[in-house]
Amino acid sequence: ALSLLDFFADRLKVHLRGKGVRHDSIAAVFALGGEDDLVRLLARVEALSLFLATEDGSNLLTTYRRAMNIVHIEEKNDRTSYRGSVNKGLLREEAEHALAARLSSVVKDSNDAVKVERFDDAMAALSRLRAPVDAFFERVTVNSETFHLRENRLKLLSCIGTAMEAIADFTKIEG
Repeated sequence: ALSLLDFFADRLKVHLRGKGVRHDSIAAVFALGGEDDLVRLLARVEALSLFLATEDGSNLLTTYRRAMNIVHIEEKNDRTSYRGSVNKGLLREEAEHALAARLSSVVKDSNDAVKVERFDDAMAALSRLRAPVDAFFERVTVNSETFHLRENRLKLLSCIGTAMEAIADFTKIEG
């Protein structure tokens, strides 16, 4: 049996689709689960939908996909998860250090924005990862011959996904 909250959530999804909100934006936010504030859900869906239509939104999605595609492939190949803390002592390349530093500041800014329900600001902060992610892929060999470097680099990329999952499940976004 559906709970009252589930009923209202389903009605909210229908309402949003009726307003022309992309179904994948709705799915991405609702996939997070655990949210019982429908007003906050509505704000998050609307912010995501509007943000994805901007250049920063495109950068955010590209960043997520570049990072997480390789992580998912390697997790499947290795039958392990690369979630976890990055060992800063194993960062060797300048581009690794730059990405780790930017990720640290962006995650703080994004988390602070989410706490006060400024979802657009949270996504804008995360979109600032595009340049360091691009530089990372241009200058760093993720699949290093050295096991610990490879593992650490995959964890660094995985942290991008973890940060973005505070906003929405970006695997649900099409296009």
